[in-house]
Amino acid sequence: MTIDFRSKWLPAIISGLLLTAAFPKIGLSALAWVALVPLHIALRERSPKEAFRVGMIAGLAHYLTLLYWVVFTMRTYGYLPWWQCISLLVLLAAYLSLYTGLFSLALVRLGKKPFHLIPLAPVLWVALEYIRSFLLTGFTWGTVGYSQFNRLHIIQISDIFGVYGISFLVVLFNAAVYVLLLFLAQKKWQDHPVEKRQALLAVVLPLILISLGLLYGNMRIRAMDGAMAGASSPRVAVIQGNIDQARKWDPAFQIGTTKKYVDLTLSVVADRPDLVVWPETATPFYFEASPKLTRLVTDAVRQAGIRLLVGSPSVQGAPGRHAYYNSAYMVASDGRATGRYDKVHLVPFGEYVPLKRVLSFVGKMVAQVGDFSSGEKGRTLVWGENEPPIGVQICFEIIFPALARSMVNNGAGVLVNLTNDAWFGKSSAAYQHFSMAVFRAVENRRSLVRCANTGISGFVDPAGRIMARTALFEDAVLVRGVPILSEKTVYTRIGDGLPIVCLIVLGVLMSRDRQQAHGAMLVNMTDWIKRLVSRIVKKRR
Repeated sequence: MTIDFRSKWLPAIISGLLLTAAFPKIGLSALAWVALVPLHIALRERSPKEAFRVGMIAGLAHYLTLLYWVVFTMRTYGYLPWWQCISLLVLLAAYLSLYTGLFSLALVRLGKKPFHLIPLAPVLWVALEYIRSFLLTGFTWGTVGYSQFNRLHIIQISDIFGVYGISFLVVLFNAAVYVLLLFLAQKKWQDHPVEKRQALLAVVLPLILISLGLLYGNMRIRAMDGAMAGASSPRVAVIQGNIDQARKWDPAFQIGTTKKYVDLTLSVVADRPDLVVWPETATPFYFEASPKLTRLVTDAVRQAGIRLLVGSPSVQGAPGRHAYYNSAYMVASDGRATGRYDKVHLVPFGEYVPLKRVLSFVGKMVAQVGDFSSGEKGRTLVWGENEPPIGVQICFEIIFPALARSMVNNGAGVLVNLTNDAWFGKSSAAYQHFSMAVFRAVENRRSLVRCANTGISGFVDPAGRIMARTALFEDAVLVRGVPILSEKTVYTRIGDGLPIVCLIVLGVLMSRDRQQAHGAMLVNMTDWIKRLVSRIVKKRR
């Protein structure tokens, strides 16, 4: 079989690379609005089977370059040989590429006419992004909408549609550009030409939707500014200790690490913060279960007369039947621990090893304890008599919208993300991780406080503005007032309505097409989609 590299593989690779360039560190977010056009070009005149392969190539080009930092992390902290690190990256990228492959397959199969691509492409893409958010524990890294975190006006629709609303607009625009190019080049799709009226609609429809989104964004920013001006704004201090990950768990440095956080905390007492925040596992010991080391912290809290939110591992249960948690403690000004949040969504290979029998050669990053256990979803922490509770998300929990929603629905007035991004080094991962946190603030209209061991720490207001941020790998202290709002957004109340609708539409389209489908893959996919939709609907009821 002869492969025409120019007309098939090259455009797909270009699409993948353009998508990666839209995300931090490169951060050319405008590229996302045209990144999928080359992929559409590569899909013209392809069979569904060929389209799946083309989509896989685009996905591999994207995810191998977006997630390259996995190799560094597994090599540096997982102590795996290079070939295993690279193999794990390829395995992860291949899994994620299945979604772009299925998108391409379904687009070719279901897009009978060129204008069908305009509504079909965003529906397919968003439905598949949503499936990826929970299948096999879920992994939302690289959701297209996240690339637009710094476009303040367009991301305001997230308080209705979530980040998936941004993905929908971006993919819709890509499809419209492609249909317009087909018309200008007088090319056909599925043996159908693009009519002049369809080309005009391809221009007008996305422009109308984007314009409406921008108008809504302008209105909501004004409303948020007014609400924040009249809101109480307690002062919060974040402490970025910048502790070397290679030394963090060394017993010889436990006291030194704790004293460093104490000294940085005492340096902000004059600013009279209402709450001081330390990052994920700031204390390299079990809080409360290590009395001497715990006293170093609680004595400092009493001395300073502050409230402290501190990330720490915790252990519960009788000897021999211990349960370990990645936790956050609320410590009152008298040194008492008044509440604890235990991380709900654990990191595969970081906090537990999935499929241990198959992946027995892989160890956890946090090797100092056994596998962590999950905590209670939606749990909040009380921190003051006159303020609503805090919703804490630890590490990559911040990339899962449902966790933040559950906390706001449980009364959280502020969202706090404790993390330790030292695992990522100076790669783009730390920047991408921070950018995703912006959406949790906009979706729920809550101030977001982020405290990271080595950075990036910062504050995001309820409109999605990054009010302050630190650099990577430096000792830092930030103090800022955080406006506390109480409204519940449409998104907070109903959640991921848009992607569920997209999933239902996809199921209906594939059900209708089933009798004409070629190959068992699409037939089986149809049955799976129908069962999945049924399960989701029952769960929401």
